Amino acid sequence: MEELKELRVNDNRLLLKDNLVRSAILPVVASELERDVVVQGNTIVEGAVFARQLEIADGPFKVLGAVFVERELHVNTDATQEVVFEKAVGSSDSIVSLAKNCRVYFKADINAKQVKLRNAYISGSIFADEVILEDCVVIGGVFATQKLDLTNSIVGTFNAPQATISKTVHLLLPSAFTVERVVVTPLAEMYNLSLADLGALYLGKEQSAYSGKIKMNMEADELKSTLRSEDSQQVIRSYSVVGKVLTADLLDMDKFNNHFLLANAALGPQLLRTYQLGGDGIAVSKDLTVESIAEFFFKVLQGAIDIQEIKGDFNMTEIVSKFG
Repeated sequence: MEELKELRVNDNRLLLKDNLVRSAILPVVASELERDVVVQGNTIVEGAVFARQLEIADGPFKVLGAVFVERELHVNTDATQEVVFEKAVGSSDSIVSLAKNCRVYFKADINAKQVKLRNAYISGSIFADEVILEDCVVIGGVFATQKLDLTNSIVGTFNAPQATISKTVHLLLPSAFTVERVVVTPLAEMYNLSLADLGALYLGKEQSAYSGKIKMNMEADELKSTLRSEDSQQVIRSYSVVGKVLTADLLDMDKFNNHFLLANAALGPQLLRTYQLGGDGIAVSKDLTVESIAEFFFKVLQGAIDIQEIKGDFNMTEIVSKFG
């Protein structure tokens, strides 16, 4: 890998391959605002990146600083290996990565007009006009101002005027929101993981008997609310399992460690140390890194880790004894 401490570009196209870039890739003069950056593999950029268009032909590729592109950030569909963005990524137009064999890690928020991702892991949230996700994991929320399309993905929550779900979609938080009714394609299912024993599953231990995923009925679990102001009103639909979560909270749910796991997933690259999940008197623990958490959720997504469905009954004697 060739170390570059200074970039010298004679045209509006910067090619990177087998390079360690010690500086940021930022425009110095007005003409460099039109510069494209093309990554052909095995490259690390230690600073921030600004480009008219950022094209990633192949990995591995890592950027330690923030990234902003004027037009499109594009990962080629035949790209392989890993692409990692340590900080926020933004685009005035689009962010597109549909490569099946290239996993892209966004360790902070994404902001663009259009976001189309496949096989991607996002530690933060997505903010865009239109979002299309397939085989993706988003720890935060997906917030679309126009349209959202989710296929076989895990997301924290979502909020969009229109949403379509296909195959199996999992929610990490109790509620999600739309304006129009969610379109559910044939055979599609949505589960809520708020009461799943994610901590035990992460450690490879047995799940709590009171834990499990909740299968959502998109009609029965829909709650329509009207928000009014002096001169306007808006109808919001929420799809929520809050009632079930409140009931389960009467039991001892702290040992699930869901909040701790998700907080580390969202803040992983910003934490000053690596935390571990485990303890309870047993010598079972595991580091909470972005990579290990991502691998865990992708195994859930692919069905390699099976989360039991939650039981519909609760032991009232145990609930009373807890508060007795």
